[in-house]
Amino acid sequence: MSFETRAMVCAHHHLYSSLARGMQAPAVTPHSFLSILENVWWKLDVALDLDTLYWSAALGAAEALCNGTTAIIDHHESPLAIDGSLDVIADACSMIGVKTNLSYGITDRWDGTTLHSKVSPLSPMTDGAARGLRENERFLQSGGRGMVGVHASFTCSDETLDRASSLAESMNTGVHIHVAEGIDDKEAGARLQSRAKDNWLLVHAVHLDRQLAGTIVHNPRSNMNNAVGYANPLRFSNDVALGTDGIGADMLEEARLAYVRLREFDVMQSPDTVWEWLQTGEKFFPEIVNDTVTWSYDKVDSPWHVAFTPGIRCVDVHVDGQLVVKNGSPTQFDMTEIRTKASEAAAKLHKKLALT
Repeated sequence: MSFETRAMVCAHHHLYSSLARGMQAPAVTPHSFLSILENVWWKLDVALDLDTLYWSAALGAAEALCNGTTAIIDHHESPLAIDGSLDVIADACSMIGVKTNLSYGITDRWDGTTLHSKVSPLSPMTDGAARGLRENERFLQSGGRGMVGVHASFTCSDETLDRASSLAESMNTGVHIHVAEGIDDKEAGARLQSRAKDNWLLVHAVHLDRQLAGTIVHNPRSNMNNAVGYANPLRFSNDVALGTDGIGADMLEEARLAYVRLREFDVMQSPDTVWEWLQTGEKFFPEIVNDTVTWSYDKVDSPWHVAFTPGIRCVDVHVDGQLVVKNGSPTQFDMTEIRTKASEAAAKLHKKLALT
């Protein structure tokens, strides 16, 4: 028996990380969250070029669609391939048929080819941050759907945070920013308190020490993987949405994990809470009411059933009334071709990473 629901939204993704699987382990074993950033993710994003990015985004979007996710809020960084990068992601996702809200994560950590792990609030805005800001502005002015991306306050000066906030306000959108994900960004609350607005996306908030305006995006799988701690988003009054932080976009599975992590923290909690988080993402894509998913289980409308029933699969997906996934396979593109092209791009990317 099967059951139909509305399609799902991933409220925080890094489509550029889709090709990270299978990459060689770093030469130095990371020993902290900052060390993970320095030795894995910041090396990956600087190795990206626009062609690699296209196939990474296409693969991530295709896998999202085949898991019932038809809309993605993405946060991107590629410090040596900034100009036009948001168009590349938009084109790849459009080819797949996934709706997007995109932003480029500006940061002062890259100044030319020099990496700064922590940036003084009093430092001037770097050229790298200025270029990222221009990419956000160019994309939004051209009619792209998105926000102004910021990496995190601990890698941005006050000038950069102010410029990002001002641009977002002028473009009638919000800021999409990692907030207090690790202890290195523990001052985020103080630095953002006078800047954050209701239309901001506050991603992670694990070590956030105060109430801020905006929607909190909870990423339990990523937080566990990086050993940064439990965010406990219910301690704030904010709306809470669910994201994956780049670890795929199987939102039903993310919700199941979010529930057991929540339950571990507070045994009185119900899976209904997590189902509400899952539905919060819909406010960023009102048109998702026209997208439906047929699942392999007939009680997907019951959070209690979903929480304890393994192996629920996406069977069919309709986007705006058009059948785009049938019996688990896409109808509008060749998944084998996507995986082949992505594999070729991954080999190129991993070779480049091996030389760093």
